[in-house]
Amino acid sequence: MNFNDNLYRPCVGIMLLSKTGKIFAANRIDYPGQYWQMPQGGIEADEDILLAAKRELLEETSISSVELLHHHDEWLYYDLPDDLRQKLWNGKYVGQKQKWHCFAFTGDESEINIHTEHPEFIAWQWMDIDELSDYIVPFKRKLYQEIIEVFSPIITAYRNRVS
Repeated sequence: MNFNDNLYRPCVGIMLLSKTGKIFAANRIDYPGQYWQMPQGGIEADEDILLAAKRELLEETSISSVELLHHHDEWLYYDLPDDLRQKLWNGKYVGQKQKWHCFAFTGDESEINIHTEHPEFIAWQWMDIDELSDYIVPFKRKLYQEIIEVFSPIITAYRNRVS
């Protein structure tokens, strides 16, 4: 790639599957009623990537009952729109690079709580894989389409296992 990798904030992304193979998505607090996303967040200095994914999931959704199904080893990138670049992270980053994990939710839905100490979401639901990218903020759609393509075989295998 011909760009400065240091200009992308290192993050994790989490695709969480319900017991029926649907995907957890939450409505962003800054785009009420409009855009939804899967949990994601920054990797702290020297933090293990899997532990970062579990920490972010817990911080954003209160979910800890999960089984790791797959970890995607490659970084996936997205660029922020110009109007957001200066607002987020003091303009230090032009976008994010993410390592994605696919987890199966093994708990009871009563565990899910998006009203956390620092809430990022106002609502959540389980979505079908084919509708997910339609609800994502436009600047993340290409990344979501990539991760859906990567995780589709994992989702199919998981659905076959639980059905």
